Amino acid sequence: MHIETVKDKFEDLVKDYDKLSKKISDPEVMNDSQKYQKLLRQHARLKKLVDKYKRYKDLKQQAEEAEEMIELSDDSEMQELAEEELEMIQPELEKLAEELPLLLIPDDPDDEKNVIVEIRSGAGGDEAALFAGDLYRMYSRYSEKQGWKVEVLSSSESGVGGFKEIIFNVEGDSIYSRLKYESGVHRVQRVPSTESSGRIHTSTATVAVLPEAEDVDIDIDENDLKIDFFRSSGPGGQSVNTTDSAVRITHVPMDITVSCQDEKSQHKNKARAMKILRARVREKIEQEKQEERAEARKSQVGSGDRSEKIRTYNFPQGRVSDHRINLTIHQLDDVLDGQIDQIIDPLIDEDKKKKLEKL
Repeated sequence: MHIETVKDKFEDLVKDYDKLSKKISDPEVMNDSQKYQKLLRQHARLKKLVDKYKRYKDLKQQAEEAEEMIELSDDSEMQELAEEELEMIQPELEKLAEELPLLLIPDDPDDEKNVIVEIRSGAGGDEAALFAGDLYRMYSRYSEKQGWKVEVLSSSESGVGGFKEIIFNVEGDSIYSRLKYESGVHRVQRVPSTESSGRIHTSTATVAVLPEAEDVDIDIDENDLKIDFFRSSGPGGQSVNTTDSAVRITHVPMDITVSCQDEKSQHKNKARAMKILRARVREKIEQEKQEERAEARKSQVGSGDRSEKIRTYNFPQGRVSDHRINLTIHQLDDVLDGQIDQIIDPLIDEDKKKKLEKL
């Protein structure tokens, strides 16, 4: 989208900025600390947009004057100076023309947040559990490259390796902004090590990426919770703990249950379970809101729908295909080793493009 097509929107923003500048100078507003801080943040965000737009307008005027000089002047020296000026202006002008429309896309308030990632094996039995383990390793390696911290909150290992379910927390900078596109059904096509005839099997695992919910985001009433304590169990159901350290918390009104047993401490398991529960409660509330805005949801790239088949990892052909943007990469090993920016960046670009179209 070219800047000229959204010029009116920027002119409106300049007017809004001028009104807001007067408002934050009002002594009555300044006395209301909460309101004042909110308006200051709004003012700071608008200032960035308005300053860039004003810079674009100034450069555009300079470029037009230089072009006029080149076309109309009889003085060759003046023409040469105008050409030099135009050459200096053009790169910044083009860059601003490209950047400005993107600044109109509303910020996702969750983009800066840490996330809780839930991976569950789907269709395919043992092979699905092994694939869930591959996905966990992929996200762990990616997080490591980004300098993010990964902490397993809960896991249920399968007998052959891999996981029936693994839930982990990722902490760092702007994590949700990149990992939010990973929610959905991931499919693997490969020959299992147990398959003697060399037949290709298809298995699935589901990934859910939830922005971490803070206490201020979600107010959970203790009276809505049912908390049970029990003994931890390992593969096959045998008890691995002699104390009731495992915790199961159920949010009764929403029928959401979370269990944690990885830690020996009951207190730590309860804290982890509450962290997961808070994120799931928040997700359910958000989902209900999004369902009310069904059209907006449909237009998003990777709406977070867990039933949507988003990607296929094909081992025989060494390729990964993301079905939302028809992207195919013939670097399966690199992707599984955590080099997923080559998929995430095009998803972000497509998401921005769709949001711009809506504007």
